[in-house]
Amino acid sequence: METSRRTVLAAAAAAGLTAVAAPGTAHAKEGGAPVKELFGTLADGTPVHRWTLENGGTRMRVLSYGGIVQSLEVPDRRGRYANVSLGFDRLEDYVASSPYFGALIGRYGNRIGGGRYTLDGREYRLSVNDGPNSLHGGAAGFDKRVWDVEPFRSPAGVGLVLRYVSADGEMGHPGRLATTVTYTLTGDGDWRIDYAATTDRPTVVNLTNHTYFNLAGEGSGDVLGHELRLAASRYTPTDATLIPTGELAGVAGTPFDFRHGKPIGRDIRTAHPQLVGAQGYDHNWVLDKGTTRAPGYAATLRDPGSGRTLRITTTEPGLQFYSGNFLDGTLSGPSGRTYRQGDGLCLETQHFPDSPNKPDFPSTVLRPGETYRSTTVHRFSAR
Repeated sequence: METSRRTVLAAAAAAGLTAVAAPGTAHAKEGGAPVKELFGTLADGTPVHRWTLENGGTRMRVLSYGGIVQSLEVPDRRGRYANVSLGFDRLEDYVASSPYFGALIGRYGNRIGGGRYTLDGREYRLSVNDGPNSLHGGAAGFDKRVWDVEPFRSPAGVGLVLRYVSADGEMGHPGRLATTVTYTLTGDGDWRIDYAATTDRPTVVNLTNHTYFNLAGEGSGDVLGHELRLAASRYTPTDATLIPTGELAGVAGTPFDFRHGKPIGRDIRTAHPQLVGAQGYDHNWVLDKGTTRAPGYAATLRDPGSGRTLRITTTEPGLQFYSGNFLDGTLSGPSGRTYRQGDGLCLETQHFPDSPNKPDFPSTVLRPGETYRSTTVHRFSAR
């Protein structure tokens, strides 16, 4: 049975357990206005700020650079806090070598095959940064931009409104794209993301967030013992460069069947061609609910050791599960421990990869006069 956040915190308080901010960091009052501090300065002199939000028992730190979630702290079943997201404690590391830790991804999350697509009869050639493909918006996607940030406090919770205008032609995409992303921490400690975008020319849009989760805590080791459930009966197999073939394959009888939940490590080393090619899971699951107006159930992730549980709902039709295959021990986080293969995982709500080149996939085309909207909610609990 799932334990409510308030019950966990009340029990922790009764036991004398407290949650405090790390030394030297800003601390936001529970439910209070977000706190702003200087995090660093880019080479061109642009300042990067960090905002600390706290509400409903969840504490989150967000950078104006890339809209990056630098840390995300939630309690375990005993009320003990840990940062459950991978990241860095220095701006220089995010600029130099980050594998999209915690970042906002755009204009197009995931891969576009061959770094090109045709829209309304015209071909657009994109920034290529992943072999022959364009990945996560190209070499300088939304994850590498400084966003305008406006804090807020409302009946819905406390949060940040992040804004960025992508110029016509940026990374090869057509149209001036005005993007707004709202991070909200609700009174229940949920982390809600609302995306919106408009354009002055037909273009394609697929926005997501690339947080790497480890519910046992950042730097605690691998996530292979985490239990994952995905509400998806199909997935999109990929070719040798991780571009979908166009097939919507059934998961039944394969290592890709997470419909009833299982430990991530149970089948990850199976000699299935799709797992061998991706060195683990790095695939898009086709959510059974499809595209929805309100967030519908997509996934549940649980760490048995701590009891921390993450439940994800979304309006999106797909979810990319990436098992941290390319973490290779060359990066280290605030814990001072290196990140190795499988030390974090991503659950990226999205439209499907390479949709601009796959007419049978749900469309990612946005036209003038339309508004792109997407919502994803991360609900944390402990049991």
